[in-house]
Amino acid sequence: METKKAAKQGTKMGSRPLMRSVLSIAITAATFSGLAACSAEQKGAAQKGSNSQAEAMASADSNLLAQNFVLEGFDDGDIPASVQVSNGTAQLVDDGVGGKALQVKLKLAEHNNAGLVIKPAEAWDWSEFSDFNLAFDVSNDGEESVQIDVTMGDKNGDFYTRGLVVPADGVARTYYAKLHGHDQEDPKAAAQNEFNFASGLRSNPPTWQSDDIMLHSFWGKKLLDLSGITQISFGSDGSLSDRQYTIDNLRLRANPEMDEKFLAGLLDKFGQNAKVDYAGKIHSDEELQKVVEAELAGLSGEPNADRSKYSGWKNGPQLEATGFFRTEKVNGKWALVDPEGYLYFSTGIDIIRLSNSSTITGYDYDQALIPKRSADEVIAEDDQPLNRVDEKAWATRELISKTRSDMFEWLPEYDDELGNHYGYRRETQSGPLKHGETFSFYSANLERRYGETYPESYLDTWQKVTIDRMLDWGFTSLGNWAADSYYKEERIPFVAFADIIGEFSTLSSGFDFWHPVPDPYDPRFYERSVVAAQSVSEQINASPWCMGIFFDNEQSFGRLETNELHYGIVINALSRDAADTPAKAAFSKVIKSKYGTIDALNKAWGKQVTSWEAFDKGMDSSVSTDAQLEDYATLLFEYGNQYFGTINKAMKSVLPNHLYLGSRLPSWGMPPEIVRAAGKNVDIISYNLYEEGLVPSKWAFLAEIDKPSLIGEFSFGSDDQGHFHPGIVISSDQKDRGRMFKNYMHSFIDNPWFVGVHMFQYMDSPITGRAYDGENYANGFVSVADVPYAEMVKAAKEVHEGLYERRFGGAQSED
Repeated sequence: METKKAAKQGTKMGSRPLMRSVLSIAITAATFSGLAACSAEQKGAAQKGSNSQAEAMASADSNLLAQNFVLEGFDDGDIPASVQVSNGTAQLVDDGVGGKALQVKLKLAEHNNAGLVIKPAEAWDWSEFSDFNLAFDVSNDGEESVQIDVTMGDKNGDFYTRGLVVPADGVARTYYAKLHGHDQEDPKAAAQNEFNFASGLRSNPPTWQSDDIMLHSFWGKKLLDLSGITQISFGSDGSLSDRQYTIDNLRLRANPEMDEKFLAGLLDKFGQNAKVDYAGKIHSDEELQKVVEAELAGLSGEPNADRSKYSGWKNGPQLEATGFFRTEKVNGKWALVDPEGYLYFSTGIDIIRLSNSSTITGYDYDQALIPKRSADEVIAEDDQPLNRVDEKAWATRELISKTRSDMFEWLPEYDDELGNHYGYRRETQSGPLKHGETFSFYSANLERRYGETYPESYLDTWQKVTIDRMLDWGFTSLGNWAADSYYKEERIPFVAFADIIGEFSTLSSGFDFWHPVPDPYDPRFYERSVVAAQSVSEQINASPWCMGIFFDNEQSFGRLETNELHYGIVINALSRDAADTPAKAAFSKVIKSKYGTIDALNKAWGKQVTSWEAFDKGMDSSVSTDAQLEDYATLLFEYGNQYFGTINKAMKSVLPNHLYLGSRLPSWGMPPEIVRAAGKNVDIISYNLYEEGLVPSKWAFLAEIDKPSLIGEFSFGSDDQGHFHPGIVISSDQKDRGRMFKNYMHSFIDNPWFVGVHMFQYMDSPITGRAYDGENYANGFVSVADVPYAEMVKAAKEVHEGLYERRFGGAQSED
């Protein structure tokens, strides 16, 4: 880390367009929606040491930065005119080395987002340079860590977002984001919504070693148009309290020489980071056994004393018992009621299965020997078990990606003792390979932990230990995607899940993250919904322990950034031919009924459609008028009503006694029309929310809909256990994770409309990325060695100790 004084002594960039000559560099500005700076104390701390290699690289090549170029040091005595604050304040403070820094205070308790914004009169032109990064110094004198999402945009409308967390310790640290060079590239066969690097990881390890901290990659285009950088936004959102930070020395730096082996030898035989040591890391089989013995000796496997048979509130009022879970409003708060009539609040953890525990190894097989997916399958590829290839295919094993295979210090032979933990993915959503061999270090570690006295006995032991843990930690249910073998335990309630897949028409929303959305007007969609419900019915066998059922997950129903994304489903359907697009035919009936004549439609929509026949064939459905937007809102609601209504009808025809839990709407894809449609058809609306908790300003609509709701996913992660990516919401360390878990849970337990909160996920994602999509988040309750994170366990016990008293108090049933 270079000193703050040295950083400020680089070439200063002014407010002119950046010129092509290295000697005449100048800047305009960019958009910052959340910048940070460092205080005098922080700067003094930072002066103690530096990594001078990143500071300056004298070179005859004019495309390399010969020294740092300071974009903003805040030393001119006034806050620059280009600096704006959104939902907060900023002031200059002493930097400790004779200059100034910018202290930012964000009003996040009352606003869902806040940040610092710097807008240029003209875009930056950095196209002269190669192999360089953006660096800045940040500290936090507040009481809580603060996450900053750094987004850069270019003149073409492309953007790239990365994230960091600033611990609340007052220490100045240098953070950086590579803008060009080294690993800044997508996989060769990148998907439309590619998050990963060419390595197949969601975020890579650093490509050089230093004390500086690399930002974690989130989403967007990695190679922006450097001839026109129009915005850099450092924003904070979804926080439950006000935050602050200080920023200084925003600068461009040359990248040091890349470590060509930065991706080699990443994992040891346990699937842990082989290159760093940390508290809790397992170093040998013997050490693992001692850890297992110590945990099992202290694991009670008993629920809290105030719990009923189904983990309801035994000390609370006993309401009508129906033999199944149901919902009821009690004293103004929505509640679940367990099969015996006790008030119930669902808390759980997702992904208690092996399906998402495997990672791509870089090898593949003769595709003629790999069974193909069929339209009749009811389990999506990422929900499949390990699926080890048949022995007939072993001889065709071929190295496809040396980059991937070199990541592992150890992989077993197929006929080795732990070779049974290999698997296969016939297709992937993104990453370095479209299909290929996988290996589950987590599964192998279960065999190491519990041994094998009969085939896969370690899985039976794992299942018992896992339920013992869940009850011991106070959870009242299993979250989504638990292996169906857990459904038969009858010790803790569970939720079930089904993907509705098969041959039916689809539509595009303009942002089809996982896949296009179904056309629910297609009769085949109802048929496949019934098939999915029948599959779930066979799994749960009418069990009263099943709290409810999710169908589908995180559908791309629309985003609110633009009208085109908000109403993308409608825009896409209207542009198509009603003869082969059932949704278009249904929408056409609605529009014809309202307008009667094509002239009336053209006047309202500002179009020149020649006839209703032409309308049916497909039209220019781009948004032109307010009347059009009103109609599109109506059609989007009708779409949602048809989607949720079709699934509800199919499910209740097979499972009339169980609750329909919706499709887990992602916070980025929950248009109000879709939420209202869900409220009309589901028993409980489910959402996936990756923020610090429930921010009231964002969820005011709950009162209007007045429907029981449930959080299907949230997480907090940190990189202090050897991971390269903490996840979407970042904690500074394990203790901070525990604090944030408690705050998140309490924000929903205290809300009258929520009846449950499930965390994502049980085990960390593989450090080298899960096989289907490369996600490598450190968001588990247990490590890859199946060792629980002590701070998370402590936080869970504290939340659950007073769960029902906090939620219901002296509740009595309404008359």
